[in-house]
Amino acid sequence: MDIICAGAVTVDTIAVLDRTPGPDERVLAEGFLVAGGGPAATAAVAAARLGASVGFCGVVGDDEDGRLSRELLAAEGVDTRWLEVRPGVTTTRSMILVSRTDGTRTIVTTESAAPARVPTGESRWLHVDQTGFAAARTALRGSGGGARLSVDGGNPVPGLDLSLVDLYAPARSALAAAFPAADVAGSMRAASEAGAGDVVVTAGAEGSFLWLDGAARHMPGVEPPEMVSTMGAGDVFHGALLAALAGGRTLPDAAQWANAAAALSCRAVDGRSGIPDAATTTAYLASRRTAALPLGTARKDDS
Repeated sequence: MDIICAGAVTVDTIAVLDRTPGPDERVLAEGFLVAGGGPAATAAVAAARLGASVGFCGVVGDDEDGRLSRELLAAEGVDTRWLEVRPGVTTTRSMILVSRTDGTRTIVTTESAAPARVPTGESRWLHVDQTGFAAARTALRGSGGGARLSVDGGNPVPGLDLSLVDLYAPARSALAAAFPAADVAGSMRAASEAGAGDVVVTAGAEGSFLWLDGAARHMPGVEPPEMVSTMGAGDVFHGALLAALAGGRTLPDAAQWANAAAALSCRAVDGRSGIPDAATTTAYLASRRTAALPLGTARKDDS
């Protein structure tokens, strides 16, 4: 198997609004929809849709939302043998407000139950979020090896030990909070010095940043064909990045490809239905090809 994703799985109730409301303000929703979510689970769906062989490890309750979560993952070809139904647990639900004005989202959720164990010898990559890291840390320390570890650092990760991490993938804001520095290059350097193997930072419309050969490189963002919502775009980036790496791409090429996949995912309100397949991603990227740039270098079409 190429990738096992471990961590949070949720059922999302999404309200589409003209704009995000302020305090004590009542607004009318254009509509509501229910979709699957969770950082690790959405990354699993993205990687599977983009051609990787993928499993998911997480926890749901013995309830309708738990059954729906399993069905949605299985429908995408994700192996759910490691998805535990835990007595006494309620499957996590999230409430998400999506603004039509700018495509941004506001998320209200509770923490998902963490898996007690994660498989480390069943795949080439193990990708975890804040919910899956603790079990991965225990398993990797105990086994002394196994899958390469990728960590979604978009949310605070309790007990994060970067010496175990082959690929550290935080959002730009989360990286700055964890490793304060004058700029993104300084924060990436600090993460690398703390033990991370590769560092790849998501930065929304700006694209992504890589720590490559001791220097920061900027992978310019790919403009989406239509901006509906940024919901799940970072998770899609992670799944696409790992699918590309598992398929033999170099880190810069994988990041370019993941930028394109994440951009295409913004065509939909929820975090999963807009995820493209591999052929669509490759074709879209080819029409908007970019290259890794040292920080501070302008693209020719920006001059």
